[in-house]
Amino acid sequence: MKKFETITEAFDWWIKNVYPSLSPELKKGKAVQAWKDYTYDRGISEKRMRDILIEFGEFEIKTSIIYKPS
Repeated sequence: MKKFETITEAFDWWIKNVYPSLSPELKKGKAVQAWKDYTYDRGISEKRMRDILIEFGEFEIKTSIIYKPS
């Protein structure tokens, strides 16, 4: 199990470690477009990264928001 602090950190890891091993059929469409947008700094939203991680990987994404009054 691997833990990440941010969606971007998880997506970067996915691009380098999971994407290369996807079958050619899966590297079409959304996955390859997301890879290109991220790799070539074209811009990719956190929501889109999250959607790709869930669709093409085995990720459980939780949001934690902590308010600490002074």
